[in-house]
Parts: sequence; C-alpha cells; structure tokens
Amino acid sequence: MCSSDLAVGLMWLALGVGCAHNDPQNLPPSATTAAVEQHMGKPTMILPRPAAGSRWVFAKGPYGRHTWMLDMDASGRLESWHQALGEAQFSELPAGLDRDALLFRLGPPADKRARGLMPGEVWSYRYPTNNCLWFQVDRKSTRLNSSHLV
Repeated sequence: MCSSDLAVGLMWLALGVGCAHNDPQNLPPSATTAAVEQHMGKPTMILPRPAAGSRWVFAKGPYGRHTWMLDMDASGRLESWHQALGEAQFSELPAGLDRDALLFRLGPPADKRARGLMPGEVWSYRYPTNNCLWFQVDRKSTRLNSSHLV
C-alpha cells in the first residue's frame, strides 16, 4: 500500500470515528449536560420543556437527516432521547401546530422556502429512508406533502 492510500484510509477512518459521536446511543442514563455536549457537540438549539428542564436538539447528517432530541431534567441530567424524523413522527402531527410546537417536535427544517405568490412558507425535512423522501410542512396549515425527489 502506498503512503497516499494509507493517508486516505486513515482520513476515512477518522471521519467514521467522528460520526460515531453523532448519536446518543452510548450516553449513560442521567448523563450531565457537560457529558452530552462532549459526546454530541454543541446542540443546534435548546428549547424549554413544558414542565421543567430542556430539550437539546441535534440536527445531524446531510440536510439534517437525523435530528436527535435529548430531554434534560431541571438539574441538567439526561432523561431520554429519540430520533425526531420518521414516518411515525410525521403521521402524529396534528394540524394547526404553531412554529414553536413544530420545532419542539421535529427540530429545525433542512430547508425553508416561501410559497411563491401565496402567503406563508414550506418547511422541508429530509429523513432516513431507502428512498429520497422529504416531509414538507406548509406552515400555514401544517399539512403533509411528502414526495420522491428526482
């Protein structure tokens, strides 16, 4: 193996190891905010939870295909985590959610676009599937419009 092949191989290995820290699966229960940040990096956003504590949002991957939601209790310890983007989560969205409620459930969209001549905007979420599917939310009515992209 020549040195350039070795260098490329080591680069891919380093990238793979770096990506391993993009999910919370190896975090211990009750991890502190410092441990979460060391493992996951800086959160994309931190949102208040209705009762107490906060939701740490980590939009990861190309176009934010993975959005991890980590719920921290009032003392700053990890309570639970889940992947926010998927068919089940999209099908559970009630119509009429306001901006903050939508961000709390799905996190930030991969793309925001104006609706053209109509008022409002469309938020697009890319999510992990075997197809190139996007979930789109019309911010005026919160309706599902997912489609295959060419």
